[in-house]
Amino acid sequence: MTRIAFIGLGNMGGGMAANLVKAGYEVAAFDLSEAALAKAEEAGCVRAPSASAAATGASAIVTMLPAGKHVEMVYSGEIFDVASPGTLFLDCSTIDVATARKVIAAATEKGFEMVDAPVSGGIAAAAAGTLTFMVGGTAEAFERAKPILSAMGKAVIHAGDAGNGQAAKICNNMLLGATMAATCETFAMAQKLGLDPQTFYDISSVSSGQSWSMTSYCPVPGVGPKTPADNDYQGGFAVALMLKDLKLATQAAQTVDASVPMGNTAEALYQILASAGEGGRDFSVIIEMLRGK
Repeated sequence: MTRIAFIGLGNMGGGMAANLVKAGYEVAAFDLSEAALAKAEEAGCVRAPSASAAATGASAIVTMLPAGKHVEMVYSGEIFDVASPGTLFLDCSTIDVATARKVIAAATEKGFEMVDAPVSGGIAAAAAGTLTFMVGGTAEAFERAKPILSAMGKAVIHAGDAGNGQAAKICNNMLLGATMAATCETFAMAQKLGLDPQTFYDISSVSSGQSWSMTSYCPVPGVGPKTPADNDYQGGFAVALMLKDLKLATQAAQTVDASVPMGNTAEALYQILASAGEGGRDFSVIIEMLRGK
């Protein structure tokens, strides 16, 4: 049985590790949270006392960590020193492009293959194994990573060279943040103009204003398919996480002199929302702020 180390068992990582177990892999799991470790054990993972212990003897190592500094610290401080020759590294965290490329370059220099493979889909998709992976790295590393990623997702797409997975993720989420803000302000205005939300949805969802934010993730309770809006904006994709991705996107834009006025505006709006204490609610809750609540 192939042994995989999984480091980082948060809301996303826990479900992902469980799906690797379901796919027949032996998973050595580590997290700083005792509760996360206990949950991973219940899902069939083998508890490891440290990241280095999890990585020792593994043929592949998957990391799902909060930020670039954590990724660099875990690989440079622990994994590189204990990984066996030929071990494949898969970082599924959402981090800045520069750090992703730096860590992959360091891994390559030490003779390892590594991909950056951030995800799209949220907590429910992580649990269901229906994530989308955007993968950066060499063609050879991608082919090695694909079976492992496929055990956790419905789509595994090679985005190009090292760091391009992160580039695709932050560009996608900048687009999502901007379109959700636009969708919310439009619903708020339509209602003030006397349009019933369901009627506006019925019209716009089959017209040129249609978007995923409207038809798959409608921010208005009781309209369209069931979304976090129907649960007081609990669950889903947290405001704080959207803000993190928007900051990564606008920072990346500065490094390549890209003009992103809509991305900048979305970041500013979500910063206001997070500063108002709404960081833990779903990002579609921005409709309440735009309604003046």
